[in-house]
Amino acid sequence: MANRVDRHMRIDRAPIEQLKDRTNLRPLYPVSLLALALATPVHAQDTPATAQADPAVPDEAEDAGEIVVTATRVPGQVETDSPPILELNEAEVAAYGATSIADLVAQLAPQTGSGRGRGGRPVFLVNGQRVSGFREFSRFPPEAIRKVEVLPEEVALQFGFPADARVINFILKDTFASREIEVDAGMPSRGGYTTAEAELGILTISGPRRINGTIEYNRTGRLTEGERDVVQAIGSDPTVAGDPDPADFRTLVARSETISANGTMTTGIGEMGSGGQFTINGEVSRTVRDSLSGLDTVVLTSPTGAQALRTIDADPITRRTATDTYSLGSAYNTQLGDWRLSSTLDASRTDTDSRVDRRRDTDALVAAAAAGTLPVDGPLPALAAAGTDRALSRVWSATQKNTLSGNPLLLPAGELGVTLDAGYDWTRIESQDTRGVAGTTRLTRGDLNAGVNVRVPVTSTREGFLDAVGDISLNLGAGINALSDFGTLTDWNVGTTWKPTERLALQASYIAREAAPGLSQLGGPQIVDVNVPVYDFTTGRTVLANVTSGGNPALVAEEQRDFKLSATYDLDLFDRANILVEYFSNNSKNTTESFPLLTPAIEAAFPDRVTRAADGTLLAIDQRPVTFAERSSSRIRYGFNVFGRVGQPSPEGSSQGGRGGFRAMMAAAAPTPTPAPAPARPATGDAAAPAEAAGGQGRMQMDPARFAELRTRFCAVPDGQVPDLTGVPERMLERLKGPDGQIDPARVAAMKQRFCSADGAATGSRTFDPARFAALRTALACGVEGKEPDIAALPPEVADRLRGPDGQIDRARLAELRTRLCAVDPAQAAQRGGRPAADGQGGGAPAQEGASARGGGERAGGNARAGGGFGGRGGGDGQGRWNLSLYHTVELGNTALIAPGGPSLDLLDGDALGSSGVSRHKVELEGGLFKDGLGARLSANYLSGSTVRGSGLPGSSDLRFGDLATFNLRLFANLEQQEWLTGGGDPGFWKGTRLGLRVNNLFDAQQRVTDSTGTVPLRYQPALVDPTGRFVEIEFRKMF
Repeated sequence: MANRVDRHMRIDRAPIEQLKDRTNLRPLYPVSLLALALATPVHAQDTPATAQADPAVPDEAEDAGEIVVTATRVPGQVETDSPPILELNEAEVAAYGATSIADLVAQLAPQTGSGRGRGGRPVFLVNGQRVSGFREFSRFPPEAIRKVEVLPEEVALQFGFPADARVINFILKDTFASREIEVDAGMPSRGGYTTAEAELGILTISGPRRINGTIEYNRTGRLTEGERDVVQAIGSDPTVAGDPDPADFRTLVARSETISANGTMTTGIGEMGSGGQFTINGEVSRTVRDSLSGLDTVVLTSPTGAQALRTIDADPITRRTATDTYSLGSAYNTQLGDWRLSSTLDASRTDTDSRVDRRRDTDALVAAAAAGTLPVDGPLPALAAAGTDRALSRVWSATQKNTLSGNPLLLPAGELGVTLDAGYDWTRIESQDTRGVAGTTRLTRGDLNAGVNVRVPVTSTREGFLDAVGDISLNLGAGINALSDFGTLTDWNVGTTWKPTERLALQASYIAREAAPGLSQLGGPQIVDVNVPVYDFTTGRTVLANVTSGGNPALVAEEQRDFKLSATYDLDLFDRANILVEYFSNNSKNTTESFPLLTPAIEAAFPDRVTRAADGTLLAIDQRPVTFAERSSSRIRYGFNVFGRVGQPSPEGSSQGGRGGFRAMMAAAAPTPTPAPAPARPATGDAAAPAEAAGGQGRMQMDPARFAELRTRFCAVPDGQVPDLTGVPERMLERLKGPDGQIDPARVAAMKQRFCSADGAATGSRTFDPARFAALRTALACGVEGKEPDIAALPPEVADRLRGPDGQIDRARLAELRTRLCAVDPAQAAQRGGRPAADGQGGGAPAQEGASARGGGERAGGNARAGGGFGGRGGGDGQGRWNLSLYHTVELGNTALIAPGGPSLDLLDGDALGSSGVSRHKVELEGGLFKDGLGARLSANYLSGSTVRGSGLPGSSDLRFGDLATFNLRLFANLEQQEWLTGGGDPGFWKGTRLGLRVNNLFDAQQRVTDSTGTVPLRYQPALVDPTGRFVEIEFRKMF
């Protein structure tokens, strides 16, 4: 009777009850007692993930009454009916070459971006639980990740979030430790400025306990218009030779420096975290930024009427901004009976101090020139500084959220899922500006909110209820927000998921929501930037105008109605693949918008926002946010994700422990082999390995005598010849075949090497040595209270592997080894000959978990204690990894009604709100290859062109925005794996070292913008649209 546990670990209890009465369980195979005593997940060191496990295949050795448990679900995975969009295992994460989790998220933008058009950053979970915020773990090294899940927007409802952003769940390893230093330096290929970054970090994960600390410094140099040869607006260049050029004092990229420190501690409550987890996080950062807005100018007119535009001196108009941010977060997750409780807090305070130089008074110069006492082209006298204007802003925010989720009711199709959430958000803004007349502005908002989401299973193939139609579930939700400054806002949603087959999933959802503008949109300090280049559609010229930014207290609440349809289908291509098709429709009323591009239609709708001179010259624009009557858009997004492998599995990659595994650590301590090879099961292997250890999905189980016979048969034939394969298990035979379905001699040779190597012989022939076992117990001071273990008496290989990254004995590992070994009764061990007891005690190794359907195989427990080195050596099996993701978004419609009865703008047909038109087509590409420590990543983005119509009046012109395709390339090398550098031995300094090269905008592409005559307007010069262009960065990273 074989009962296999499905992906959600649901167990048929009838066989379990029958199992209680059975005593004739098949005995475990002879395995080294010491290896079993030490084979716990918390002691894996530098262990790469094993190859993806094959489906479990019963062989002749299985008894008819055996219960085989297939556990493909990794602890920490999100339980949901919605299929994941993407899953990554350790080897696949390593293939991205990311330096941090934040870097990995940036690379996953095509898969994590939502087409809803509402949300911002994805919802983040750690081990399937809410966190206080992304900063809690954003700087963790990706080597600490066991698995990544990217889930659709609807899953966010299960955790108390709105369904407007996708969910990313990071499943961390149970045990991990690293110290890290990273140094980056970069600059555009055309020069002009440089960037530098330095980061120090430390991370320790030990079960439910995590400690992380990082210090980071970033610097960006200044880039001016003069360094990019930007053509200045007509009438803005000085007319007297020798006057300073304003272009040299107007920045395209501001100079900035940022320093930050972040610390996080997570601890388990109760024994081994059985009472839950508590996390506290803190971060402090300071950013100083300064930008230049040109020079003071004056037009001098002589008594004869001669005029000259003069720059007074080389002292630029400077804006200096200092921003200090203090953040604190905490999270508490626990079980309350059958319910899961999560309570999070995220609080911050941001102080911003902006100082802008005032223009100097030039009236005296104008009067002197008019009187003839000051030559218009002569030297100018010095003018006193006019002082500075100052804008201060202080923002406090605190978000507290509690969620309670459980399954209170069992329905015919499964368990009813319920999520309750309640929380309170508080925000306060204080702002003042010496240029304003209102004094200090104070805005405060309190948001008391609550919601409920219910998942109702309707049909179920697993439960056998109406299974002819597949799996159908409904999601129903509602929420309420009581805002202190906006009154009560509500939202509700309804959705359904239908899986007619295991491969195909269909989803539909509808969301109705009321939303309030942010307080920064309402009450941000009003700041006027002078001499900002602005293209004037009315006159067809680029002018320097004063631009006002800040908050608008007249904004109102927005009503949103969103509809989504999606389909996901899994394909049998390469390792795995899936395709995704989504349709979105967004409709809103009273939307809050940034002030749009100043087209004639916009100017007619907001005439009080524009200031012109008597001759029609644009002088100033008030670009504070505005309210539109309606916005409507719809789009379709489709794409695919494909993952595969490169190369043949290597014998070295098939070892269970890998080069740093804990079993390898104990090789010398294991019982010595007998002269004649005794039957035993070999170490875990990959596709080239002869057999695999028991426990977990896809593990081949073979009778010891049969294994010994096969080993003798393989070892007896000369090298290069294929042995008699009669009677070889079918599954093993399949592993010996190449892509053409024929026996592959290379795979036969690899299997023979595993069979006949000393390690394979020892694995198959070790017997229990009472004297050696007693010596180990004596060295560990078993049974002697208060006595310290004698490290010198341990085998050297054991002592070396017990050492931590600092070269000293890791006391925690030593204590665990002592506890495990001293708990074994020597008499019983001798009686069993080194075999574990039938009940699995005596140090039995835990069963390994099977491979994820989407994420590939994983080592038991998914643990690694990294004392340096990077996760994954191309996959842990000697094979490389590659992947390709491609997404295409097509805008079907995009309109805006500015005011009831007012003009309606078609943003796909000549109208515009932003600095350009809306692209109808968007393509996102992301892919890469990683093998033997060498990796390459390529990402690309394409935006189709658009057109913005002018007014049709004399001087006005249409603007054509050309297509734009940009490519980003990343190359990286794990230097410890490069034998030409390390000599093939101890990597020494190169251990844990990575060198990377990034090239953003590889082909230096820049969007071309032209008017109806084919001329590039000054405002849309390539250097103003994208001053950086191709950017090259070198990265050096070292983990200890």
